[in-house]
Amino acid sequence: MENKKLNIVILDDHPLIVEGLTTLFSNHTEFNLLGGFNQSEELYGFEAIDKIDVLLLDIFFGNNNGIDICFDLKRKYPKMIILGISSQAERSIVLQMIKQGASGYLLKTAKNDEYIHCIKEAAKGKIVFGKEVQAMLDKIQIADLKSIPRLTKREKEILALLIKGKSTQEISEELFLSFLTIQTHRRNLLQKFDVKNSLELINFANENGLLNDPYFPPNF
Repeated sequence: MENKKLNIVILDDHPLIVEGLTTLFSNHTEFNLLGGFNQSEELYGFEAIDKIDVLLLDIFFGNNNGIDICFDLKRKYPKMIILGISSQAERSIVLQMIKQGASGYLLKTAKNDEYIHCIKEAAKGKIVFGKEVQAMLDKIQIADLKSIPRLTKREKEILALLIKGKSTQEISEELFLSFLTIQTHRRNLLQKFDVKNSLELINFANENGLLNDPYFPPNF
């Protein structure tokens, strides 16, 4: 990608953000701005969506969330580079974005040179963060960001109940599943998180912000 212009698209429900970033990229000849959209439907209907090199993706907007969109787009267009942009930087959200395939995360208030630097570095295959986000993540290693396993819906339900202190029997009764089935799911969770017991599993969830993750089950 380094030897050609990077095709960039912006998806953000704030017109002023799109306008500001449009102005930024129009002043840099190494970028080719394909479009700026305020709704996800506009992006999905974009005829050149498969030509996008870099997507700047708002994390929260309307009835959509950027994490789900990121996962969907990376599944359909694995070569697309996605950088999350948001007005806030919560550790659990950053973790989820990277897990779903994003190449980085910036605050919308990041300086112009941060945007330019992050885009260029992401195009080289690196995971990048704006300065304020990086400051928050200084104690987190990139390997740790990628170590959060992807769970099935059922595994998320069981993990949520384990953290609430439910026993295998209680979870079995609450989810109307056999005791053996719950035991199997618990064993799979321990293997996925590479921990020895439920206490280590709960501690891992706490340390990595999963308890505050809005994309975990309701009433988590």
